[in-house]
Amino acid sequence: MSECSHDCSSCGQKDCGSREIPKEQLNEFSRVKKVIGIVSGKGGVGKSLVTSMMASATNKRGFNTAVLDADITGPSIPRMFGIKEHALGDGKNHIFPCRSSNGVDIMSINLLLESDTDPVVWRGPVIAGVVKQFWTEVVWKDIDYMYVDMPPGTGDVPLTVFQSLPVDGIIVVTSPQSLVSMVVAKAVRMAELMNIPILGIVENMSYFTCPECGCEIKVFGDSHVEEIATTYGIPLLARLPIDPAAAAACDSGKVESIDTAPIQPALDKILSL
Repeated sequence: MSECSHDCSSCGQKDCGSREIPKEQLNEFSRVKKVIGIVSGKGGVGKSLVTSMMASATNKRGFNTAVLDADITGPSIPRMFGIKEHALGDGKNHIFPCRSSNGVDIMSINLLLESDTDPVVWRGPVIAGVVKQFWTEVVWKDIDYMYVDMPPGTGDVPLTVFQSLPVDGIIVVTSPQSLVSMVVAKAVRMAELMNIPILGIVENMSYFTCPECGCEIKVFGDSHVEEIATTYGIPLLARLPIDPAAAAACDSGKVESIDTAPIQPALDKILSL
């Protein structure tokens, strides 16, 4: 690839992070103040759990909160919040998000499918287009903080979100293993290339507290997240334990009942923006 001249008008490179692409506009009925992306380098680290906890904690602080579930092929947000109804439209290209029991507005592809077990077998550009539609066609009324639950990796959807939505910052979710730290570095570097502020890292499944003696057991071994945090100058905002009660709450659609105290430092960071 040739050296960048920073003259986008004469450049044919379509995947350049420096290219100025106009942001997608909200519809006339929507207003969103802050957009926070929740990302991970790989799947299975608890990104949706962190998204849900952040949204719940923000809502409990009295802010109008929303979740845009951008994980189109692996959506889990509606079930975690216990939402079983379908999102409705007005027949004029506007869709209304569903609302959790505590008042979090949510849009996910599972709210539009006949069954939440129906697979979404679409190619990348189509999936990216749906994410844009969730931003432009959904009626987001007076939202203070929107959390975007992104699919793992650095593919079409994260690229679309970074380029098309006015993202104010991202939180990177990881787990203790050294392999995960490697792929986290990829997500961090992608955000840097796209000039997206990285607010910090949240490590999930950091330890398990023994119910008998109260000691912390590092199920996955010693954490390597501090190495990544130090290397890139990113704050480590929170370490979340392995909590069977939290897992049960997610499975039963009661994620809003989870104690959000462990995630509070990350929330404080976001509220300071």
